[in-house]
Amino acid sequence: MYKTVYKEVEVDVDLTDFDTDDLVEELESRGNLPTSPQGSAVELVNAIYEKRRMGNHNYQHELDQLIYQVLGKII
Repeated sequence: MYKTVYKEVEVDVDLTDFDTDDLVEELESRGNLPTSPQGSAVELVNAIYEKRRMGNHNYQHELDQLIYQVLGKII
């Protein structure tokens, strides 16, 4: 005779134990990593940062792309 038992276990995990590529792959599989052929979210944030740092306030296009990538909504 067999019996199935379910047990909940709490485990502390250090994310540095995982390879970055594995973490990115997991986020992509969950649909939580914004990606786009127009540029990654990090690239867009860097572009916005550089424009602001140089006093160029014309970064609305990049900001709109970033918002769409992260939220999936257009303003």
